[in-house]
Amino acid sequence: MTHPVHPRPRRLVLVIGTATDIGKTWMGGQTLALLRGAGATVAARKPAQSADPAEPGPSDSEVLAGATGEDPLDVCPAHRSYTVPMAPPMAAAALGLPVPTMADLLAELRWPEPVPDIGWLETVGGPRSPIGADGDAVDLAQAIDPDVVVLVADAGLGTVNAVILSAAPFTDRELVVVLNRFDPANDLHRRNRDWLTTREGLGVVVDPEALARYLHPV
Repeated sequence: MTHPVHPRPRRLVLVIGTATDIGKTWMGGQTLALLRGAGATVAARKPAQSADPAEPGPSDSEVLAGATGEDPLDVCPAHRSYTVPMAPPMAAAALGLPVPTMADLLAELRWPEPVPDIGWLETVGGPRSPIGADGDAVDLAQAIDPDVVVLVADAGLGTVNAVILSAAPFTDRELVVVLNRFDPANDLHRRNRDWLTTREGLGVVVDPEALARYLHPV
């Protein structure tokens, strides 16, 4: 059942990866900063996040907030930031905290007003990585009916398999693949891109600039 998102961004973007640590947040930060710099209004949301606080660097919500100009707590509520590097429902259980359901996360999903041109809704891990106790990115897509799905993948070995498997649940939706860390001088990277576009018929971009143009053509 589709869950209404009110107010809804003019273009609601659901962001998934082929795996964890694939570069979703980095890509989001770069792309959203470019869009904002070009005059588009942007906002980012991450319903839940988890990480080891001992690791250096900003959290995902801090990276996204830095790009959109929002408060990190608007991007991801404090009680949905978990301090163990596991899928959020597992992390909550490990910490002895209430484990969120998809209904909980959807009820907390709020976008700013006036509605932004682009709403970047970032998931965790891959398409089937649990976000709540009873759902993952595939369930989230069914609930919110995004305008486009952005699938972030690596550009190297294993890319074709990972992209095809990860894209499969979203064949009925507009989807664009982003090959992160793409090196135009790398023959394998180029062949992976060409295979996905010519053999699989997928839309593929290879940098934040191209993704920004795709999401908000000027």
